[in-house]
Amino acid sequence: MSAEQASKMKQNAGADLLWAKGLPLDRAIHDFTVDEDPLLDPALLPWDVVGSTAHVRMLVHAGLMSTADGDALCRGLAELYPRTLAGELPIRPDQEDGHTALEQALIQQAGPVGRRVHLGRSRNDQVILAFRLYLRNAVLTLGEQIAELAGAFTEFAGRHLEQPLPGYTHMRRAMPSSVGQWALSFAEGLNEELEALDGVWRRLDRCPLGAAAGFGVPLAIDREYTARLLGFRKVQRNPVDVNNSRGRHELALLNWLSSVAGVLEKYLWDLALFTTEEYGFMQLPDAFTTGSSIMPQKRNPDVVELARGRCRELKGLAAELAHLTGGLPSSYHRDSQLIKAPVLRAVDRAQGLFTVMARLVPAVRVHSECLDAACEDELYAAHEACRRAADGLAFRDAYGEVAAEILGERFAPDRHALSATHTGGVGRTGICACEAEIAGRREWLTRLRSRVDDRINALWIETDSKHE
Repeated sequence: MSAEQASKMKQNAGADLLWAKGLPLDRAIHDFTVDEDPLLDPALLPWDVVGSTAHVRMLVHAGLMSTADGDALCRGLAELYPRTLAGELPIRPDQEDGHTALEQALIQQAGPVGRRVHLGRSRNDQVILAFRLYLRNAVLTLGEQIAELAGAFTEFAGRHLEQPLPGYTHMRRAMPSSVGQWALSFAEGLNEELEALDGVWRRLDRCPLGAAAGFGVPLAIDREYTARLLGFRKVQRNPVDVNNSRGRHELALLNWLSSVAGVLEKYLWDLALFTTEEYGFMQLPDAFTTGSSIMPQKRNPDVVELARGRCRELKGLAAELAHLTGGLPSSYHRDSQLIKAPVLRAVDRAQGLFTVMARLVPAVRVHSECLDAACEDELYAAHEACRRAADGLAFRDAYGEVAAEILGERFAPDRHALSATHTGGVGRTGICACEAEIAGRREWLTRLRSRVDDRINALWIETDSKHE
């Protein structure tokens, strides 16, 4: 290749892009601005097809496109949909992103009418919609996984509800607890996170399409109709806010994942300690451990440690996204392109983490003998002080008496004189109420999933009246 030919190629990069105007583009600039999009956008392509189909149906409904053209486009999109789901629609670097790849594939599939698919929208609201649909599906999937994991914790707690376990403060034995109370704490934490997920869902449950570049469209489009087609509860009204919210809604999801990670990280830390030889309270099955390359006797809890690291990774991805989206003025800026990588990575990492943990929790074995032996008399010091105070002695006096008996090695508590029968205590853990609330969250997720899936499945029905 001559120097002149190389120079022309360098200057004419991106000649076939959606926004190309026949002006030269430096190859290095093209590569820098395209960045990871060809690698990341396949995850969004199926949702771009779904959003494009709803957009076409809206154009026909609003009288901005003929029924014949709309049907041709929807047939073409329906044929491309399974290819995008299977990852069989490649995005070449010269195509810049999934939008270009999809539009060019549609033109190839449906003919010149494919060039009409972009009427009434910008790449801005197109990508926001695709990402919104992706996030909406991710919320349902992640919520379903967390509900399953919460159920695994309640089931484990139920099997060991009354098994004594030392409760620790400052990493030192403090008061009697139980394996059931300990395990149920994580179920309750995840139950709380499922409740918080409703707020994330409501933020995502509004349709951004129609905002275009951020100022609306000078056409008589019907944004409410598009929202109904896609199963959104409402329209995201202000077009400037649509662009301003890019990154904000994604951060809400990643912050939620970070909070979930905070619940799980404590469980993983406890499990790493409780399964050591020094504690001996619990054991991982051999199938959940790995070996050492030099020490024949070693069985390592790598899955626990890596899962714990994934929890911190989720927190780091949320922090990365917060930095990327902060410090920008209103409306669209190309910085927003960079939010895709941490969001897609966080969702992928979280799904893998939750899948593994749902298998790990029920597999843990409890060593009752070690636990019983660890619950020595001194663990019941606070119980004994409370018993004496309940009999009329001032608590500070009872506290002093018990402390003196422990120091004099003559402490012999009545372990069964008092039990925690208040809500949440060892004697009344509230496991049935927790199970019922988790079941309610499952039903909520099932209803949402059904609503969304029914709407998307209806998109492939050609009769427009089906959506009236």
